[in-house]
Amino acid sequence: MTASAEICDTGCGLNATLRIISGKWKPLILFFLRNGPKRYGELKRLIEGVADKVLIQQLKDLEADRVLSRTDYKEVPPRVDYALTPLGRSLADAIVPLCTWGTEHAAEMARIFAERDALPTA
Repeated sequence: MTASAEICDTGCGLNATLRIISGKWKPLILFFLRNGPKRYGELKRLIEGVADKVLIQQLKDLEADRVLSRTDYKEVPPRVDYALTPLGRSLADAIVPLCTWGTEHAAEMARIFAERDALPTA
C-alpha cells in the first residue's frame, strides 16, 4: 500500500492535514501568514499567549513540512522572515472557512464553553 493510500484509508486526507496543523498555534501561524511574510516579532505579537520556545518549535515544524519558508537575511540585528510556500498557501486558504465558522458561532460557542466549564469535574 502506498503512503498516499494509507493516508486516504485513515480519513481521506484529513489525517495528513491534521498531522501538519497539529499543535495549538500552527493554524494561527498559517492564518496570519496568508497575507504575506512576517517577521518573528510580528507573529509573536499576533499570536497572543504563545511562549517563545513553542512558537520557534512550531515554526520549525511547519518549515520541515514545507508549508512555510524561512528567509534569513544574515544581517545585524538579525532579520528573518517567514512566508507560506504554495503548499502552505493552499492549506492557509483551507483554514479560512474554519475562522469564518468560529466567528459566526462565537456567541453560541462562548455559552457552550461557559456551561461546560461550570460542570463539576468527576
